[in-house]
Amino acid sequence: MKILVDFDKCNSNAVCQAAAPEVFEVREDNFLYILDENPSEALRAKVEAAVRACPTHAIRVED
Repeated sequence: MKILVDFDKCNSNAVCQAAAPEVFEVREDNFLYILDENPSEALRAKVEAAVRACPTHAIRVED
């Protein structure tokens, strides 16, 4: 699984971080960072929740 983010759409609102903090982090500079671009399958449910929760639809998963 590979995490892809359209940073032009991303508002860095940290909704994804709330869903999957092992994978996403919004830092003090107000930018989103992907902590793990290829997370393990054990995190799939959290990552998919982050994808669904993203208000700008900036995140997607590629298998």
